[in-house]
Parts: sequence; C-alpha cells; structure tokens
Amino acid sequence: MKVFSFTPQLIALLAIAFITTVALTDDKASDEKWISLFNGKNLDGWTPKIRYEKYGEDSRKTFRVEDGVLKAGYENYEEFNETFGHLFYKTPYSNYRLRLEYRFTGDQVKGGPGWAYRNSGIMVHGQDPATMVEDQDFPVSIEVQLLGGDGKADRTTGNLCTPGTHVFMDGKLFKPHCTKSNSKTYHGDQWVTAEVEVRGHEVIHHIIEGKTVLKYQKPVLDGAHPESEKMIEKAGGKIELSSGTISLQSESHPVEFRKVEILVLDE
Repeated sequence: MKVFSFTPQLIALLAIAFITTVALTDDKASDEKWISLFNGKNLDGWTPKIRYEKYGEDSRKTFRVEDGVLKAGYENYEEFNETFGHLFYKTPYSNYRLRLEYRFTGDQVKGGPGWAYRNSGIMVHGQDPATMVEDQDFPVSIEVQLLGGDGKADRTTGNLCTPGTHVFMDGKLFKPHCTKSNSKTYHGDQWVTAEVEVRGHEVIHHIIEGKTVLKYQKPVLDGAHPESEKMIEKAGGKIELSSGTISLQSESHPVEFRKVEILVLDE
C-alpha cells in the first residue's frame, strides 16, 4: 500500500486554501442584508388581529413588548374562549428568509384547547388581515407550527399546518391539515431558533436550529374554505400563493419572540 506523505509545501498550500475558503464564506455571510422587523422597544410595524375583535384592537394587551422581548401573554384573560390571535407585520413578502428565536413560558390560560399547549406559529403567505372577518380564527396562510415539549414525550416543532390552503409534496397535491417535521423535541423554557425560507410559489423550507426539518412546494388556496374562496374570486380564479403577509400567533400558551429578522431574496 502506497503511503501518501504531506510535505511542508503541501501543508502550506492546504492551509492557504482553507483560509481562503473561510474568508470567502465570511464575506458571503457579511454581504447578507438581514433586516430587523422587531425593534425590541415597541410594536412599530406590527398590528394585532384578535378573534372577535376588529383588526388593530387588542383590548387585553395580548401582544406587548417587555424587557426587549415580544410577548403573547394572558394576564388580562379570565378564560381563553377560542380568542386566537395573530400579530401581522405591515409588509407582505414573496421571496425571503425569516429568522427568529422563540420560547414558551408559564402556564396555559384557562380554557385553552389541549392541542394548543406550548403551541404557536409563524404564518407566511397570509391573507390581508384587513379582510379577515371578526370571528375568523386563523388567517388563510401557511403555518410554520412552533411546539414545545412537555418534558416527557417527543413533540416535533417546525411542523406544517394549512388553514385555508394546501401544498404539494413529491409532486402531488397534499391535503392533510397538519404534518410533522423531523425535528428534535425542545423541552423547557429554552430559546429555539426557527427559520423559514420562502421562494414564492416554488418551495418553502422549515429550518430549526440550522437544520432543514421539512420542505414542500407550490402552496395553493383551498377552494372549499370560505375565506379562501373569496380570495380566489378576487384574484380572478387564481389559486397559487406566491406572496402574502407574515404574522405571529397567540394560541393560549404564553410565548416570547426575539431577534425577528428577514433577508429578502432575489426572484
């Protein structure tokens, strides 16, 4: 067997190549222009839509900023009563990467459904919140579902849910409402980094702690959903979803968000 020896010259060349590769990678990362959507001080740029309240109203201050963190909390609730909420960013997007950190804290508010324990989400390709009716529970959208563990059982995060929508997987229309990712379970109150890469109508990736845990293609409107039906009619029969609003959920369990930022991608 031939033994390959590393000469000093070869070692030097390999070192130079490694340093050059690292430098190029760092340069590429530094060229990425991430934009903060949350300023850490207030809710500028964000507007709530709480079920049974008008767009822009949040009488119990579900969403607020404390200690530099965006919180969804229930201190002013006696009972949840299915008052699902969403906090919408002012600008719709099409091609982008959205990144944030989240964690669940405390106890679920009285009356919260069992499935909503340590449950929140990032809604993308969402409808215009100004078109939501007062008793609408969720915007028509694609949901990157964020779940926390109960300290015992496995419970994936970065899952997919589809209120008023469908997606394609492996080239076929995929209609189940919620689909698990292949992420690990995150118990306790730890911060978790979630990212979603959205490429218009082409493909969406869910990323947890830097690892892609779910991907699918070609999101479309569900014509059997009453609010989606209105959107299809307004769009002249078009069902493809290629852009839309971004929102964060309140679903009865206290949750916190920070470092909410976006990288706009080329078409």
